[in-house]
Amino acid sequence: MTETSNRMWGGRFAAGPDAIMEAINASIGFDQRLAREDIEGSRAHAAMLAATGIISGSDADAIREGLLTVLSEIEGGDFPFSAALEDIHMNVEARLRDLIGEPAGRLHTARSRNDQVALDFRMWVRAQCDALDEALVALLRALLAQAEAGTDWVMPGFTHLQTAQPVTWGHHMLAYVEMFARDRARFADARKRMNLSPLGAAALAGTSFPIDRQMTAEALGFDGPSANSLDAVADRDFALEFLAAASITAMHLSRFAEELVIWSSAQFRFVTLSDRFSTGSSIMPQKKNPDAAELIRAKIGRILGANIALMTVMKGLPLTYSKDMQEDKEPVFDAADALMLALAAMTGMVGDMTANQGALRAAAASGFSTATDLADWLVRVLGLPFREAHHITGRLVALAEAKGCDLPDLTLEQMKSIHDGITESVYDVLTVEASVASRTSYGGTAPVRVREQIARWKEQLA
Repeated sequence: MTETSNRMWGGRFAAGPDAIMEAINASIGFDQRLAREDIEGSRAHAAMLAATGIISGSDADAIREGLLTVLSEIEGGDFPFSAALEDIHMNVEARLRDLIGEPAGRLHTARSRNDQVALDFRMWVRAQCDALDEALVALLRALLAQAEAGTDWVMPGFTHLQTAQPVTWGHHMLAYVEMFARDRARFADARKRMNLSPLGAAALAGTSFPIDRQMTAEALGFDGPSANSLDAVADRDFALEFLAAASITAMHLSRFAEELVIWSSAQFRFVTLSDRFSTGSSIMPQKKNPDAAELIRAKIGRILGANIALMTVMKGLPLTYSKDMQEDKEPVFDAADALMLALAAMTGMVGDMTANQGALRAAAASGFSTATDLADWLVRVLGLPFREAHHITGRLVALAEAKGCDLPDLTLEQMKSIHDGITESVYDVLTVEASVASRTSYGGTAPVRVREQIARWKEQLA
């Protein structure tokens, strides 16, 4: 260990770290996940060093081929990771030296582990934004398929989980399309902001070597190099922004999962989840538990926790790099894994679930869900002020409740006992079908509006 430590740190330290220091200092247990990004960044750096005459072409060729061998070993599971070498950067460089000898020592010219890790991590988070975009598109398509299947199926809309007004199944599914589409936009927006290369910032102040930062930025798919070397190595706001977007997405998933848990219960019977995303009970043979939905609902805790954890790590750090920032990766890795799994599970559940149209309509027709339609009729037909219409409707609801029936079941005489101006035509607005059909304002629940929105989203996702 001492020899390895001396080789890594040069002549500054006479002795290697003890076991406890090695354990707290090493990050190879988790940052080996950045191997592909690390090697890709090193290859771009070596090519730039050769193009600018800082190293020879032959050294750059040896480095390039050696790095490909290292990557092959890592991806093949044959790479001997060492905690004594601390991190993925030093593990790769040490193995490269074993393979090609002296040229490996020239690779680190004009860079530092500070800009190296900032580069690797930024590239990894950028790739996660792309992967999550694909996962969100898959979920959006599954939701659109549900919306299209039940464009005019009537169901209750809720406030406070109390029956409010009838809506359509398609409209409810489209509400989540809107939410997850905004989530997708948040990741895309974060990706644009993070797409500047920190490579070349070196330790913190830049370098005196005549490097070409634009060349490496373009080679690695960035829009350009970062404009301030201190900021390039010091901040992790790109990871925080990723976690913020992930937290909002997980919150949306959790809300939908909560609805699926409720809807699949025996008391609601709005949906049936497939056996693929349900489990049984060890003691109660009749049970079919929505475990996948419940686990999705819980993922927000881990993802939001990761956001808070990294924000807490970063909040008190002076510029530029501090070892605290080694704690940036594990929460991001965990949050990204949790979100990808939750999205896949939700997409599977939405694709498989069956809506119970009869139960949806029966629930929509209960709970005086057309009371607002009655109030609107009183305003529109009888010319009453809305506040008076609201009061009259409330009295009619109380009457129906006392008689154990719903509003459409009251006789005309009973309605006239509350307001003499009510006519037979009031019954035209008291069905749930008439209610949803009347909500034709832009963004409303009327099937004609729902079909327009489905067409718009299908075109956007094509």
